[in-house]
Amino acid sequence: MTKSQISTGYSNNGLPYFCIGDSPRNLVIFGGSDFDHKPPSGLMLRMITGYFKRLAKGYKVYVVSRKPNLPTGYSIRDMSEDYATMIKDELGGPVDLIGLSTGGSIAQYFAVDHPDLVRRLVLALSGYCLTEEGKELQRQMGDFARQRKWRAAYSRQVTAMYRRGIKKHLFRLLMWLFGAIGAPADPSDGLVDIEAEDKHDFKDRLADIHVPTLVIGGEEDYFYPIRETATGIPDAKLILYKGLGHNTIFDHNRQFSEDILAFLRS
Repeated sequence: MTKSQISTGYSNNGLPYFCIGDSPRNLVIFGGSDFDHKPPSGLMLRMITGYFKRLAKGYKVYVVSRKPNLPTGYSIRDMSEDYATMIKDELGGPVDLIGLSTGGSIAQYFAVDHPDLVRRLVLALSGYCLTEEGKELQRQMGDFARQRKWRAAYSRQVTAMYRRGIKKHLFRLLMWLFGAIGAPADPSDGLVDIEAEDKHDFKDRLADIHVPTLVIGGEEDYFYPIRETATGIPDAKLILYKGLGHNTIFDHNRQFSEDILAFLRS
């Protein structure tokens, strides 16, 4: 992937994005939760390019976060409306859509409220609500962030990404270092993300999703009831990877990307 095929910036309504590829067909990814709502740069940009470059085969891929300086109480549905504005005004819709982790919570509202803007939907490493363990972990991360204890916040996240093995220790070290060099000045945007998803429960509305849907992730996911989410969506396809959890995008990236592309092209 050449540098000319990679760009970052903000949408007209203020959503930070990373874009890779040059195809006329658009694939939009609603990104996971983060504490710094701004376009990626430096090491983070290189990491994101590595994770998503396989999806740019035949697509122009937009990985889009939430706008900065969100007010307290901003909801998952409010975030969905921001994405709808961007896609209608700048991409012309409809698009293929991936909701990644927290972005999957937002994508559920989007698919119900704006089905005319969605060709195919992928809920990746996501579900209709957070598990109780997931809620508690995110609250702990939020408490650390309020105290600006970034190393503790990011290291705590590794508990959910890797439950065991050498990679748990390696990623904990990586996050410990990242907490020193990549910490945002203000945690408020991430706290709004956490508080909004803590309230999110879409179980009783899953049946209202009528666009072709793939639910994909690890069967040991710490944060979301992935299998139950697929069961609630009419005719949804489910792909679960044994022995993996919320780390699937890191440890099984090639197959993860190929399975998503196969669904989008089917």
